[in-house]
Amino acid sequence: MRNVIRLSEMTNVLMQKFGFIKIAIHRWPDSFSDKWIEFCEENNIAYKLVDCYASDIIEQIKSFDALFWHWHHADAGAVLFARQLIASVAKMGIKVFPNIDTCWHFDDKVGQKYLLEAVNAPLVPTYIFYDKQKAIDWAAKTIFPKVFKLRCGAGSENVRIVRDSIHAGKLIDQAFGKGFAVKNRLYFLRERLWHFKRDKNLKTLFDISKGLVRLIIPKDAERLSPRERNYIYFQEFIPDNDCDIRIIVIGRRAFGIKRMVRKGDFRASGSGRIIYDPSQIPQECIKIAFEVSQKLRPQSLAYDFVFQNGVPLLVEVSYAFSHRGYLPCPGYWDDNFVWYNGKFTPEWFMIEDLLGDICESK
Repeated sequence: MRNVIRLSEMTNVLMQKFGFIKIAIHRWPDSFSDKWIEFCEENNIAYKLVDCYASDIIEQIKSFDALFWHWHHADAGAVLFARQLIASVAKMGIKVFPNIDTCWHFDDKVGQKYLLEAVNAPLVPTYIFYDKQKAIDWAAKTIFPKVFKLRCGAGSENVRIVRDSIHAGKLIDQAFGKGFAVKNRLYFLRERLWHFKRDKNLKTLFDISKGLVRLIIPKDAERLSPRERNYIYFQEFIPDNDCDIRIIVIGRRAFGIKRMVRKGDFRASGSGRIIYDPSQIPQECIKIAFEVSQKLRPQSLAYDFVFQNGVPLLVEVSYAFSHRGYLPCPGYWDDNFVWYNGKFTPEWFMIEDLLGDICESK
Protein backbone atom coordinates (compact mmCIF):
# COMPACT_ATOMS: atom_id res chain seq x y z
CA MET A 1 0.00 0.00 0.00
CA ARG A 2 1.35 3.42 -1.01
CA ASN A 3 0.35 6.94 -0.16
CA VAL A 4 -1.17 9.14 -2.85
CA ILE A 5 1.49 11.33 -4.48
CA ARG A 6 0.79 15.06 -4.16
CA LEU A 7 -0.36 16.15 -7.59
CA SER A 8 0.90 19.71 -7.11
CA GLU A 9 4.49 18.44 -6.67
CA MET A 10 4.28 16.34 -9.81
CA THR A 11 2.86 19.23 -11.78
CA ASN A 12 5.58 21.59 -10.58
CA VAL A 13 8.19 19.19 -11.96
CA LEU A 14 6.46 19.24 -15.34
CA MET A 15 6.16 23.01 -15.37
CA GLN A 16 9.79 23.53 -14.42
CA LYS A 17 10.90 21.19 -17.17
CA PHE A 18 8.70 22.43 -19.99
CA GLY A 19 7.96 26.03 -19.10
CA PHE A 20 4.91 28.18 -19.66
CA ILE A 21 1.57 26.49 -20.46
CA LYS A 22 -1.68 28.35 -21.00
CA ILE A 23 -5.08 26.73 -20.46
CA ALA A 24 -8.58 27.80 -21.53
CA ILE A 25 -11.48 26.67 -19.33
CA HIS A 26 -15.18 26.94 -20.02
CA ARG A 27 -16.71 27.49 -16.62
CA TRP A 28 -19.99 25.83 -15.77
CA PRO A 29 -21.06 26.02 -12.10
CA ASP A 30 -21.00 22.81 -10.09
CA SER A 31 -19.05 20.89 -12.73
CA PHE A 32 -15.51 19.60 -13.29
CA SER A 33 -14.51 23.18 -14.11
CA ASP A 34 -14.57 24.22 -10.44
CA LYS A 35 -11.77 21.79 -9.61
CA TRP A 36 -9.84 22.54 -12.80
CA ILE A 37 -9.74 26.20 -11.82
CA GLU A 38 -8.71 25.27 -8.28
CA PHE A 39 -5.89 23.11 -9.66
CA CYS A 40 -4.57 25.94 -11.84
CA GLU A 41 -4.66 28.46 -9.03
CA GLU A 42 -2.94 26.17 -6.54
CA ASN A 43 -0.19 25.32 -9.02
CA ASN A 44 0.29 28.76 -10.58
CA ILE A 45 -0.79 27.58 -14.02
CA ALA A 46 -1.96 30.32 -16.39
CA TYR A 47 -5.59 29.93 -17.36
CA LYS A 48 -8.38 32.00 -18.84
CA LEU A 49 -12.14 31.53 -18.68
CA VAL A 50 -13.63 31.32 -22.17
CA ASP A 51 -17.13 30.90 -23.58
CA CYS A 52 -17.42 27.86 -25.83
CA TYR A 53 -20.78 29.20 -27.04
CA ALA A 54 -19.19 32.37 -28.45
CA SER A 55 -19.11 32.67 -32.22
CA ASP A 56 -15.42 33.60 -32.07
CA ILE A 57 -14.36 30.78 -29.73
CA ILE A 58 -11.80 29.51 -32.27
CA GLU A 59 -10.17 32.95 -32.36
CA GLN A 60 -10.31 33.20 -28.54
CA ILE A 61 -8.24 30.07 -27.96
CA LYS A 62 -5.66 30.28 -30.78
CA SER A 63 -2.85 31.14 -28.37
CA PHE A 64 -3.71 28.42 -25.83
CA ASP A 65 -2.23 24.97 -25.29
CA ALA A 66 -5.43 23.31 -24.06
CA LEU A 67 -9.20 23.70 -23.80
CA PHE A 68 -11.21 22.17 -20.95
CA TRP A 69 -14.99 21.96 -21.25
CA HIS A 70 -17.15 19.68 -19.11
CA TRP A 71 -20.16 19.70 -21.42
CA HIS A 72 -23.33 18.08 -20.18
CA HIS A 73 -25.92 15.84 -21.84
CA ALA A 74 -28.76 17.90 -20.34
CA ASP A 75 -27.57 21.04 -22.13
CA ALA A 76 -29.34 20.98 -25.50
CA GLY A 77 -26.95 23.59 -26.90
CA ALA A 78 -23.86 21.59 -25.96
CA VAL A 79 -25.32 18.41 -27.44
CA LEU A 80 -25.83 20.32 -30.68
CA PHE A 81 -22.22 21.38 -31.25
CA ALA A 82 -19.79 20.15 -28.56
CA ARG A 83 -18.41 17.22 -30.56
CA GLN A 84 -17.92 19.37 -33.65
CA LEU A 85 -16.11 22.10 -31.71
CA ILE A 86 -13.86 19.60 -29.95
CA ALA A 87 -12.87 17.91 -33.21
CA SER A 88 -12.16 21.31 -34.78
CA VAL A 89 -10.04 22.55 -31.88
CA ALA A 90 -7.98 19.34 -31.99
CA LYS A 91 -7.20 20.07 -35.66
CA MET A 92 -5.57 23.32 -34.48
CA GLY A 93 -3.04 21.29 -32.50
CA ILE A 94 -4.67 22.29 -29.21
CA LYS A 95 -5.24 19.59 -26.60
CA VAL A 96 -8.85 19.18 -25.49
CA PHE A 97 -10.62 17.61 -22.55
CA PRO A 98 -12.70 15.69 -23.32
CA ASN A 99 -11.22 14.73 -26.66
CA ILE A 100 -13.23 13.00 -29.38
CA ASP A 101 -12.18 9.47 -28.36
CA THR A 102 -13.48 10.29 -24.89
CA CYS A 103 -16.83 11.89 -25.68
CA TRP A 104 -18.19 11.13 -29.15
CA HIS A 105 -20.34 8.36 -27.64
CA PHE A 106 -21.33 10.33 -24.52
CA ASP A 107 -25.03 9.89 -23.65
CA ASP A 108 -25.44 7.79 -26.79
CA LYS A 109 -26.22 4.19 -25.93
CA VAL A 110 -26.61 3.33 -29.60
CA GLY A 111 -23.08 4.50 -30.35
CA GLN A 112 -21.79 2.67 -27.29
CA LYS A 113 -23.33 -0.61 -28.48
CA TYR A 114 -21.37 -0.54 -31.71
CA LEU A 115 -18.18 0.71 -30.07
CA LEU A 116 -18.11 -1.85 -27.28
CA GLU A 117 -18.99 -4.70 -29.63
CA ALA A 118 -16.21 -3.57 -31.98
CA VAL A 119 -13.56 -3.99 -29.27
CA ASN A 120 -15.07 -7.25 -27.96
CA ALA A 121 -15.99 -5.74 -24.60
CA PRO A 122 -18.31 -7.94 -22.49
CA LEU A 123 -21.45 -5.91 -23.22
CA VAL A 124 -24.88 -7.03 -22.01
CA PRO A 125 -26.55 -8.41 -25.19
CA THR A 126 -28.12 -5.41 -26.89
CA TYR A 127 -30.54 -5.15 -29.80
CA ILE A 128 -31.40 -2.16 -31.95
CA PHE A 129 -33.82 -1.86 -34.85
CA TYR A 130 -34.40 0.92 -37.37
CA ASP A 131 -37.26 -0.86 -39.14
CA LYS A 132 -40.61 -1.27 -37.40
CA GLN A 133 -41.51 -4.64 -38.92
CA LYS A 134 -38.14 -6.15 -38.05
CA ALA A 135 -38.62 -4.97 -34.46
CA ILE A 136 -42.11 -6.50 -34.34
CA ASP A 137 -40.86 -9.81 -35.74
CA TRP A 138 -38.03 -9.91 -33.17
CA ALA A 139 -40.39 -9.12 -30.28
CA ALA A 140 -42.73 -11.92 -31.35
CA LYS A 141 -40.08 -14.60 -30.88
CA THR A 142 -37.69 -13.25 -28.24
CA ILE A 143 -37.81 -14.17 -24.56
CA PHE A 144 -38.87 -11.56 -22.00
CA PRO A 145 -38.24 -9.63 -19.83
CA LYS A 146 -36.05 -7.16 -21.68
CA VAL A 147 -34.92 -3.63 -20.78
CA PHE A 148 -36.03 -0.75 -22.99
CA LYS A 149 -33.86 2.37 -23.20
CA LEU A 150 -33.61 5.54 -25.18
CA ARG A 151 -30.18 6.34 -26.56
CA CYS A 152 -29.91 9.29 -24.14
CA GLY A 153 -30.60 9.91 -20.45
CA ALA A 154 -28.79 9.38 -17.14
CA GLY A 155 -29.60 8.24 -13.62
CA SER A 156 -31.96 5.49 -14.89
CA GLU A 157 -33.90 8.07 -16.86
CA ASN A 158 -35.62 6.57 -19.94
CA VAL A 159 -35.07 3.01 -18.72
CA ARG A 160 -38.00 0.58 -18.38
CA ILE A 161 -38.52 -3.11 -17.80
CA VAL A 162 -40.49 -4.79 -20.62
CA ARG A 163 -42.36 -7.84 -19.35
CA ASP A 164 -43.95 -9.24 -22.52
CA SER A 165 -44.43 -8.84 -26.27
CA ILE A 166 -47.58 -6.76 -25.81
CA HIS A 167 -45.66 -4.11 -23.88
CA ALA A 168 -42.82 -4.31 -26.40
CA GLY A 169 -45.31 -3.83 -29.23
CA LYS A 170 -46.67 -0.64 -27.67
CA LEU A 171 -43.15 0.75 -27.30
CA ILE A 172 -42.34 -0.17 -30.90
CA ASP A 173 -45.49 1.59 -32.12
CA GLN A 174 -44.53 4.72 -30.21
CA ALA A 175 -40.88 4.55 -31.33
CA PHE A 176 -41.92 4.52 -34.99
CA GLY A 177 -44.80 6.91 -34.43
CA LYS A 178 -44.87 9.98 -32.22
CA GLY A 179 -41.62 9.02 -30.51
CA PHE A 180 -40.50 9.66 -26.93
CA ALA A 181 -39.78 12.87 -25.08
CA VAL A 182 -36.17 12.94 -23.90
CA LYS A 183 -37.21 14.39 -20.55
CA ASN A 184 -40.07 12.87 -18.57
CA ARG A 185 -41.35 15.39 -16.03
CA LEU A 186 -43.52 12.85 -14.23
CA TYR A 187 -40.52 10.54 -13.88
CA PHE A 188 -38.49 13.31 -12.26
CA LEU A 189 -41.30 14.13 -9.84
CA ARG A 190 -41.47 10.47 -8.83
CA GLU A 191 -37.68 10.52 -8.36
CA ARG A 192 -37.98 13.53 -6.07
CA LEU A 193 -40.71 11.81 -4.06
CA TRP A 194 -38.50 8.71 -3.73
CA HIS A 195 -35.55 10.79 -2.52
CA PHE A 196 -37.77 12.51 0.06
CA LYS A 197 -39.01 9.16 1.38
CA ARG A 198 -35.38 8.02 1.64
CA ASP A 199 -33.79 11.14 3.17
CA LYS A 200 -36.71 13.06 4.74
CA ASN A 201 -35.02 16.45 4.93
CA LEU A 202 -35.77 20.05 3.90
CA LYS A 203 -33.76 19.81 0.70
CA THR A 204 -35.65 16.81 -0.65
CA LEU A 205 -38.94 18.40 0.43
CA PHE A 206 -38.05 21.56 -1.48
CA ASP A 207 -37.07 19.43 -4.48
CA ILE A 208 -40.63 18.07 -4.58
CA SER A 209 -41.96 21.61 -4.96
CA LYS A 210 -39.53 22.19 -7.83
CA GLY A 211 -40.74 18.98 -9.45
CA LEU A 212 -44.34 20.17 -9.22
CA VAL A 213 -43.35 23.43 -10.92
CA ARG A 214 -41.62 21.48 -13.67
CA LEU A 215 -44.83 19.58 -14.40
CA ILE A 216 -46.18 22.90 -15.64
CA ILE A 217 -43.06 24.72 -16.82
CA PRO A 218 -40.56 22.49 -18.67
CA LYS A 219 -36.83 23.12 -18.58
CA ASP A 220 -35.01 24.33 -21.67
CA ALA A 221 -33.45 20.89 -22.09
CA GLU A 222 -36.92 19.43 -22.58
CA ARG A 223 -38.26 22.21 -24.77
CA LEU A 224 -35.25 22.26 -27.06
CA SER A 225 -34.57 18.53 -27.38
CA PRO A 226 -36.17 16.70 -30.31
CA ARG A 227 -38.26 13.60 -29.65
CA GLU A 228 -36.48 10.26 -29.95
CA ARG A 229 -38.00 8.24 -32.78
CA ASN A 230 -37.39 5.85 -35.68
CA TYR A 231 -35.31 3.38 -33.69
CA ILE A 232 -35.90 1.02 -30.76
CA TYR A 233 -33.27 -0.23 -28.31
CA PHE A 234 -33.48 -3.23 -25.98
CA GLN A 235 -30.99 -4.95 -23.69
CA GLU A 236 -31.19 -8.32 -22.05
CA PHE A 237 -32.52 -8.14 -18.50
CA ILE A 238 -29.88 -9.58 -16.18
CA PRO A 239 -31.73 -10.80 -13.06
CA ASP A 240 -30.68 -11.18 -9.43
CA ASN A 241 -28.49 -8.08 -9.23
CA ASP A 242 -28.89 -6.12 -6.01
CA CYS A 243 -26.24 -3.63 -7.13
CA ASP A 244 -24.07 -2.53 -9.98
CA ILE A 245 -20.36 -1.71 -9.96
CA ARG A 246 -19.08 1.54 -11.43
CA ILE A 247 -15.39 1.73 -12.30
CA ILE A 248 -13.92 5.04 -13.44
CA VAL A 249 -10.65 4.99 -15.34
CA ILE A 250 -8.75 8.27 -15.73
CA GLY A 251 -5.48 7.74 -17.51
CA ARG A 252 -3.68 4.91 -15.70
CA ARG A 253 -5.78 5.11 -12.53
CA ALA A 254 -9.06 3.47 -11.56
CA PHE A 255 -11.44 3.85 -8.65
CA GLY A 256 -14.83 2.34 -8.02
CA ILE A 257 -18.08 2.31 -6.12
CA LYS A 258 -20.83 -0.21 -5.48
CA ARG A 259 -24.31 1.17 -6.15
CA MET A 260 -27.19 -0.67 -4.50
CA VAL A 261 -30.53 -0.92 -6.26
CA ARG A 262 -33.53 0.75 -4.66
CA LYS A 263 -36.15 -1.42 -3.02
CA GLY A 264 -38.57 -3.00 -5.47
CA ASP A 265 -36.57 -1.86 -8.51
CA PHE A 266 -33.88 -3.30 -10.78
CA ARG A 267 -31.98 -0.03 -11.35
CA ALA A 268 -28.98 1.11 -9.32
CA SER A 269 -28.12 4.33 -11.13
CA GLY A 270 -29.63 7.28 -9.30
CA SER A 271 -30.44 5.32 -6.13
CA GLY A 272 -27.95 7.26 -3.99
CA ARG A 273 -27.21 4.07 -2.01
CA ILE A 274 -23.44 3.85 -2.45
CA ILE A 275 -20.76 1.68 -0.85
CA TYR A 276 -17.17 2.98 -1.08
CA ASP A 277 -15.34 0.02 0.48
CA PRO A 278 -12.66 -1.04 -2.07
CA SER A 279 -12.78 -4.61 -0.82
CA GLN A 280 -16.28 -4.85 -2.33
CA ILE A 281 -15.06 -3.86 -5.81
CA PRO A 282 -14.39 -7.03 -7.86
CA GLN A 283 -10.90 -7.05 -9.33
CA GLU A 284 -12.28 -8.50 -12.58
CA CYS A 285 -14.29 -5.30 -13.15
CA ILE A 286 -11.16 -3.19 -12.73
CA LYS A 287 -9.26 -5.48 -15.08
CA ILE A 288 -11.92 -5.25 -17.79
CA ALA A 289 -12.17 -1.46 -17.42
CA PHE A 290 -8.41 -1.05 -17.88
CA GLU A 291 -8.40 -3.45 -20.85
CA VAL A 292 -11.23 -1.64 -22.63
CA SER A 293 -9.63 1.74 -21.93
CA GLN A 294 -6.39 0.52 -23.50
CA LYS A 295 -8.36 -0.17 -26.69
CA LEU A 296 -10.55 2.95 -26.68
CA ARG A 297 -7.87 5.32 -25.31
CA PRO A 298 -10.28 7.70 -23.54
CA GLN A 299 -9.02 10.34 -21.12
CA SER A 300 -11.79 9.48 -18.66
CA LEU A 301 -14.46 6.80 -18.78
CA ALA A 302 -16.93 5.37 -16.27
CA TYR A 303 -17.91 1.72 -16.77
CA ASP A 304 -21.13 0.28 -15.32
CA PHE A 305 -21.18 -3.47 -14.64
CA VAL A 306 -23.84 -5.99 -13.65
CA PHE A 307 -23.29 -9.72 -13.11
CA GLN A 308 -24.64 -12.83 -14.78
CA ASN A 309 -23.75 -16.00 -12.89
CA GLY A 310 -20.84 -14.12 -11.33
CA VAL A 311 -19.50 -12.86 -14.68
CA PRO A 312 -19.29 -9.05 -15.06
CA LEU A 313 -21.06 -7.54 -18.06
CA LEU A 314 -20.94 -3.94 -19.20
CA VAL A 315 -24.19 -1.99 -19.34
CA GLU A 316 -22.94 1.38 -20.62
CA VAL A 317 -20.12 3.92 -20.36
CA SER A 318 -19.81 7.68 -19.81
CA TYR A 319 -16.92 10.17 -19.84
CA ALA A 320 -18.69 12.37 -17.28
CA PHE A 321 -19.93 11.40 -13.84
CA SER A 322 -21.36 13.03 -10.73
CA HIS A 323 -18.21 14.48 -9.21
CA ARG A 324 -19.80 14.76 -5.76
CA GLY A 325 -20.46 11.05 -5.54
CA TYR A 326 -16.77 10.08 -5.40
CA LEU A 327 -15.51 12.33 -2.61
CA PRO A 328 -15.63 9.51 -0.01
CA CYS A 329 -13.54 7.12 -2.15
CA PRO A 330 -10.58 6.10 0.05
CA GLY A 331 -8.07 5.65 -2.77
CA TYR A 332 -7.45 4.29 -6.24
CA TRP A 333 -5.58 1.58 -8.19
CA ASP A 334 -3.01 2.07 -10.92
CA ASP A 335 -2.97 -0.15 -14.01
CA ASN A 336 -0.66 -2.59 -12.22
CA PHE A 337 -3.34 -2.97 -9.53
CA VAL A 338 -1.24 -1.18 -6.93
CA TRP A 339 -3.51 0.51 -4.40
CA TYR A 340 -2.87 4.18 -3.47
CA ASN A 341 -4.48 4.99 -0.17
CA GLY A 342 -5.86 8.46 0.53
CA LYS A 343 -8.28 11.10 -0.67
CA PHE A 344 -7.89 12.41 -4.20
CA THR A 345 -9.55 14.74 -6.68
CA PRO A 346 -10.55 13.03 -9.98
CA GLU A 347 -10.65 16.35 -11.87
CA TRP A 348 -6.99 16.94 -10.97
CA PHE A 349 -6.08 13.65 -12.63
CA MET A 350 -7.73 14.88 -15.84
CA ILE A 351 -5.86 18.16 -15.98
CA GLU A 352 -2.53 16.67 -14.93
CA ASP A 353 -2.72 14.02 -17.65
CA LEU A 354 -3.38 16.65 -20.28
CA LEU A 355 -0.47 18.74 -19.00
CA GLY A 356 1.70 15.67 -19.46
CA ASP A 357 0.45 15.30 -23.05
CA ILE A 358 1.24 18.94 -23.76
CA CYS A 359 4.74 18.59 -22.33
CA GLU A 360 5.41 15.45 -24.38
CA SER A 361 4.38 17.25 -27.57
CA LYS A 362 6.63 20.29 -26.95
